[in-house]
Amino acid sequence: MDDVPVENLSEEEAKAELASLAIRLARADYDYFTRDDPDLDDAEYDLLKRRNRDIEAIYPHLIRPDSPSSRIGGPISESFEKVAHADRMLSLDNAFSEDDVRLFDTRIRNFLGLTDSDPLDYVAEPKIDGLSLSLRYEDGRLVQAATRGNGEVGENVTANALMIVDIPAMLNRGGPNVLEVRGEAYMRQEDFEELNARQGEHGEKTFSNPRNAAAGSIRQLDSRITASRPLRFFAYAWGELSEQLAGTQIEAVERLAELGLPTNPLGAICPGLDALIARYRDIESRRAGLGYDIDGVVYKVNDLGLQDRLGIRSTTPRWAIAHKFPAETAFTRLNAIEIQVGRTGALSPVARLEPVHVGGVQVSNATLHNEDYIAGRGTSGNPIREGRDIRVGDRVEVYRAGDVIPKIKDIDLTARPADSVPYEFPKTCPECGSRAVREEGDSVTRCTGGLICPVQAVERLKHFVSRNAFDIENLGAKQIEQFHAMEWISEPADIFLLEENRGAELAKLKGSGEKSASRLFASIHKRKNISFQRALFALGIRHIGENASALLASHYRSFDALLLDIDEMADPDSRCGPRWEHLVGIDGIGEVMANSLIDTLAGEARSAVDRLRDSVVIEDVEETENAESELSGMIVVFTGTLEKMTRKEAKTRAESAGAKVTGSVSARTDLVVAGPGAGSKAKKANDLNVKVIDEEAWLTLIASRS
Repeated sequence: MDDVPVENLSEEEAKAELASLAIRLARADYDYFTRDDPDLDDAEYDLLKRRNRDIEAIYPHLIRPDSPSSRIGGPISESFEKVAHADRMLSLDNAFSEDDVRLFDTRIRNFLGLTDSDPLDYVAEPKIDGLSLSLRYEDGRLVQAATRGNGEVGENVTANALMIVDIPAMLNRGGPNVLEVRGEAYMRQEDFEELNARQGEHGEKTFSNPRNAAAGSIRQLDSRITASRPLRFFAYAWGELSEQLAGTQIEAVERLAELGLPTNPLGAICPGLDALIARYRDIESRRAGLGYDIDGVVYKVNDLGLQDRLGIRSTTPRWAIAHKFPAETAFTRLNAIEIQVGRTGALSPVARLEPVHVGGVQVSNATLHNEDYIAGRGTSGNPIREGRDIRVGDRVEVYRAGDVIPKIKDIDLTARPADSVPYEFPKTCPECGSRAVREEGDSVTRCTGGLICPVQAVERLKHFVSRNAFDIENLGAKQIEQFHAMEWISEPADIFLLEENRGAELAKLKGSGEKSASRLFASIHKRKNISFQRALFALGIRHIGENASALLASHYRSFDALLLDIDEMADPDSRCGPRWEHLVGIDGIGEVMANSLIDTLAGEARSAVDRLRDSVVIEDVEETENAESELSGMIVVFTGTLEKMTRKEAKTRAESAGAKVTGSVSARTDLVVAGPGAGSKAKKANDLNVKVIDEEAWLTLIASRS
């Protein structure tokens, strides 16, 4: 989907693409940090990361817990022992404006059923720019320290954590028997400068910023090196507890301080939205004089009971958000505009810049979105930058939204070269020479080459073997490119026939050998049994990301059942009736996604999908752990007004009991919960003989499941 300009993405499309980008960039981080053998060059990596943050800037409430833009540190290193966190280490959603913060407050109030005038206390605290750590204390003694890792599994850095002066080996008396402290290891700016000076004097590596220095110091195999680095620590949260610390966020942090852990003195209670904004401005005004780097302010609901009610979505809490500081800007020269072709044929323009430091990071590339953006037009034809177009040779203003995104904000017309000419967007694909077209109403120009375009074919195959798809080890991007160029693989099924068709040749291939070939074939064989969700996601269907694949797998249970419905709706005129209503009624699956799914699986790609199904076993979805619940597997629709809980809370509780919540009533619906004001949905349920109950009966049913 990376061919659609971010400003044209629907919310559903944005959610799906954020899932895809998280997977692709996680694989790139693994290759770079752990394997020390990156498959993506810096330009490709930067382009993907810019696009991820661009989407997040437009849809901040969709920012994922595994978002590449909020990931701290690299993947888990094989050099360290792996540690499973007893409680997951959560990431945070980001806000980039006061409007985003207001939306955060509104969402919380709506979920809890509070009005704008109801009291609601928050806590505001600086967002430290460092490396997240989890410290596990048992009977007051530090027994384990781990990095965040992927949120569920981190790196054991206990020996290194004990070298940080702020981290006590023993807590003061009176704490829980088991206490997992969450916090941030960081380096003060003055100490960072002194460290870099020492490193330079000894001809050793210097660091680009305090955060990287802190991360690198924590992840040393020799703890003596960590001991020589001036690291500090702030505690701000907790994981597993044998007993509760307090009833509120602010009191719990105060309790951590009483136990001997350092906490940030700027944390404060804020009674409502206006107080949050005021505190943000206050901390921002102090930022330059703090002596350590912060990149925003974190807001948390103060009442821990309300935090429990709000819960988490995937791995981000509903009750917290990070309000990032404004972007920083710098001027530089635009040296060239290059076109990159995406997996689905999109021609994406990229600005190649004279390198410039923006917010402490060197930037040499920036996103240009699409043809209209370069020409100075918005999505609806309205002028942007007062109609100023972007040309090669221009002096451009570059900024990084949320301290991360590289974008071109504006141009300096007074510095424009006299011989500059407007940029002409290409009419042919730079990769295969096929005609490039822009359909009416679309801001994207696409290559029409399809499978004959090498970039599209290769990118689809790379996606197929990626981590959250088939996750085939020893078959990375370089191997995909090589085997495709040699015409050994052109579609997914060819991968599973590689040993049969090319086994002997591969074993003799330069740089491979029998052992490497054997490892590759073993990895491929291991993936011949694949989950429904992974198989669907691996196909790279436009608009169908990881989340949508999970939703579809959960509802259809088997790939065959999905294809049965798909075949019945192959003709666009047949996309109505119970099958269509069931598909678009799945919460999170809209008409755009449904049409894309059907057009792909019932279209030209079907033969390739069938050949893949002949080569692998796509496993059915098993019953959930809530199989004993009366609600498990039931399709539930809420309609009318709920008086005892909000709609969001009802949906969350239903799903936690194993039910599937949809937005429309069909013959497949098992239960309709109808409150006052229920209209057409309740009537349709009665017409279809679907069971209808009121909210009281629903609450009784929910209670009975436990």
